[in-house]
Amino acid sequence: MVAEKITIEPVTRIEGHAKVTIHMDGEKVKHAYFHVNEFRGFEKFCEGRMVFEMPYITPRICGICPVSHHLASAKAGDVVMGCPPPRPASLLRELMHMGQVVQSHGMHFFELAGPDLLLGFDADPAIRNVLGIASANPDLAVKAVGLRKWGQEIIAILGGKRVHPNFAVPGGVNKALHPDERDTILKGLDASIATIQAGIEVMRGWAEANMEDIRKFAVFPTGYFGLITPDNGLELYDGEIRLIDSQGAQLERFSAQNYLDVIAEHVEDWSYLKFPYYKKLGWPQGAYRVGPLGRLNIAEHLRTPLAEAEFKRYRQINGGKPVENTLYYHYARLIETLFAAERVRELLDDPDILSTDILNTRMEVKGEGVGVIEAPRGTLLHHYWTDDRGQIKKVNLIVSTGHNNYAMSEAVDSVAKTYIQGPTVTEGMLNRVEAAIRAYDPCLSCSTHAVGQMPMVVDVYDAEGNLTQTLSRGL
Repeated sequence: MVAEKITIEPVTRIEGHAKVTIHMDGEKVKHAYFHVNEFRGFEKFCEGRMVFEMPYITPRICGICPVSHHLASAKAGDVVMGCPPPRPASLLRELMHMGQVVQSHGMHFFELAGPDLLLGFDADPAIRNVLGIASANPDLAVKAVGLRKWGQEIIAILGGKRVHPNFAVPGGVNKALHPDERDTILKGLDASIATIQAGIEVMRGWAEANMEDIRKFAVFPTGYFGLITPDNGLELYDGEIRLIDSQGAQLERFSAQNYLDVIAEHVEDWSYLKFPYYKKLGWPQGAYRVGPLGRLNIAEHLRTPLAEAEFKRYRQINGGKPVENTLYYHYARLIETLFAAERVRELLDDPDILSTDILNTRMEVKGEGVGVIEAPRGTLLHHYWTDDRGQIKKVNLIVSTGHNNYAMSEAVDSVAKTYIQGPTVTEGMLNRVEAAIRAYDPCLSCSTHAVGQMPMVVDVYDAEGNLTQTLSRGL
């Protein structure tokens, strides 16, 4: 007999804490829910701090994507303080960002998602991990570690350390790049590109052998959202935001400073994570996706040659229309990693990259500003309101994982209904539900910030494990 409710807790190989509850109707799934059950209050306790402190406070939200918060925060500070950075400073910030994209995407594909793809969704959990990858393909595992190390090295060279760097400030950066440091980064570039290309070959081979799964694994229409170049090329550091519908038609193109005119946030009582959506279509019709799949769906070309060639293959998947298959997030992620590595070369070849003109010290406090960047997981927005001295009065953070909350919830429900059939529920079936979440590479520590009368249930147990009292609020 199948249980009335199946709980997966914790969801593994993601950053942060979440669980899934699968509500059964006999031997079939009635509905599956993705619950983000950790709370972070950075929006509230940043109030009262000075805006120039924010690039060093907000990265503590997360140890996986601190660079993304660091740079988004500095970009918001540029606007608040009225001090746009000199071009060399923007190039150096983007270089650090490319290092972040490489190390984060590389880790996810080879170490978090890789065990499912390379060893199989139904593999023994005891080996379905990074050690299993190392045992099955030692050469690839070593190269994967080297790829992440190279990305982290870029961050450390610029910011002094691999995690929580000290680099970007409102108006620019606090350190120039030395020629020897540029040469150090260049030494690892070719090997890193070769590793990424090996990963792409692995992904292509896996997709060819598992097309049946790809075609039924959480395939559904949404909008797609992210930064774009003026000619609709892939953009990860700066630019306008483009929103398209499920058929590829443009719905909006706007400056991040105006995001509140375009998107709103929906709340459900079963998650601490809010659900952003496109205002004009309403909830849930206005739901959209961000991150690698979203960015490649809104882009019409990539600016670097190797990534552009791979992107042309990607575009053929659905005849030039947006790709809806959740498992293709992994393919899109690798294409972006290749783009980021090639972009490192372009940045290092730019004569301004070694300039010492790296800080604008002329400031004119505006009192409000938005910083935007494409974090590895998707579009990240930092919005600060300050007084005339630059002291924070209010903060709003909309992070990548939040944008994808609808998609992850839909994917969990879809995969559960597709793969879980009674009377026997196997571990491999449940792992597929987790894999639906892992495809989005969520960063849950970054994602929950609301404070106040949040819905809450507290169960009180005695020393023998008996439930003695249940307290609830906001339900």
